[in-house]
Amino acid sequence: MDWTRKQLSILGIVAITSFMGTFLISSINIALPAIEKSFSLNALELSWVVTSFLLSTAIFLLPVGRWGDLSGIKKLFKIGVVIFSLSSLICGIAGTGFWLILFRFIQGIGAAFTSTTGPAILVSSFSAKYRGRVLGMSVAAVYLGLAFGPFVGGFLTQYLGWRSIFFISAALGLTTAAIAFVFLGKDNIVDDTKKKINLKGTMFYIIGLICLVYGSSQIPAAWGWMLMFVGAIFLVAFWFIETRSYAPVIDTKLFSQNRLFAYSNIAALINYSATFAIVFLLSLFLQKVKGLNPRDAGLILVAQPIIMAIFSPIAGRLSDKIQARFLTTAGMAMCTIGLAAFYFIGETTPISLIVATLIWLGFGFAMFSSPNMSTIMGSVPKTAYGQASGTAATMRVLGQIVSMTIVSLFFASLFGKTAMEYVENDIFIKATNWAFASFALISFVGIYFSYKRGKVDKS
Repeated sequence: MDWTRKQLSILGIVAITSFMGTFLISSINIALPAIEKSFSLNALELSWVVTSFLLSTAIFLLPVGRWGDLSGIKKLFKIGVVIFSLSSLICGIAGTGFWLILFRFIQGIGAAFTSTTGPAILVSSFSAKYRGRVLGMSVAAVYLGLAFGPFVGGFLTQYLGWRSIFFISAALGLTTAAIAFVFLGKDNIVDDTKKKINLKGTMFYIIGLICLVYGSSQIPAAWGWMLMFVGAIFLVAFWFIETRSYAPVIDTKLFSQNRLFAYSNIAALINYSATFAIVFLLSLFLQKVKGLNPRDAGLILVAQPIIMAIFSPIAGRLSDKIQARFLTTAGMAMCTIGLAAFYFIGETTPISLIVATLIWLGFGFAMFSSPNMSTIMGSVPKTAYGQASGTAATMRVLGQIVSMTIVSLFFASLFGKTAMEYVENDIFIKATNWAFASFALISFVGIYFSYKRGKVDKS
């Protein structure tokens, strides 16, 4: 392995930012009950502490991916780290739930900049034969963030308060920003007077996404269903506008003429739709139903991401040697079985069984994620790396939004705006069971797209 000092520096910077984002997401999940008590939030308002971050990330991922291809991915990466770091600091001093949700939204914008451009920077800095390996390392950093988040977040919440999570994230982010400005370097952009982005379609995308996500939180009210319908119409309109645009934010031909790219992205969307809300639900379940404190709940939730972090680089290296669809299909099948097992979770479920199921899911997700990302990035020319990376990140975040939307649907239907601490355990467990049943069915469909994507051209 003959990597230069510059390549190692780039790998380190991207890995740190990958760790930073998921660390914050997973640590905040474990702190949700404490945040609920601080601001007297109801169950739906509490879910928006997570959803607002995901929504803004999803809104900006596609335009940033296209913008990065035109103006420089390294520049946007640095901007994203700064936005993320400063908004983390402000989240830590938020005085009300409204301001926390608002600044979580801004934080998501910074995350969109880094998560779109990070993989593109890696792929453009290493030769094709190392693509799976370096992306596997980046994904491992993501899972290390997920692994440390519940444990460190639980410890900080219990002994220093939930605000300390944001302060530590801000300090880590600002340090990373300083390193990036020193070592990342500048983009080599060829001047092109035709560089533009048609934002008309993007407005349809933004409005559609907001209507869809906000509408889901207003169900079972009739206008909630109406908002979701309007949102779906706007998203369909966005696709048709992009298909006919002279300067699209997303090149729809990548989906219509490149099955390997299309099916890999659909598989990613399905996988994240089925798995993202696991930590959210189990964090509430362990603290509400099992009566654990944040520290102990965090220790249990560490099981899944630790397995992901260990085996993602291995799966990435395997995808450099064998066809990725065999690894991703096996991973999706394992996730389906694990999610189906969680359908039966209840008050008498042993902690050991929960941990064993999380470990199983960790294996499945590790088998799926790195090979799938390597396939996406390897299915497009170098000039489309930013867009491919942005599209893959968009599929991930849209999947996370779908996952939280499904949870919101069951929460709204079964206990509406009741504060979580006043919801009866049997009703909460019922919502959890139905959510996991939905996730298992979604994941089952993903097995088809994982296998049918086709073969990767190793040359």
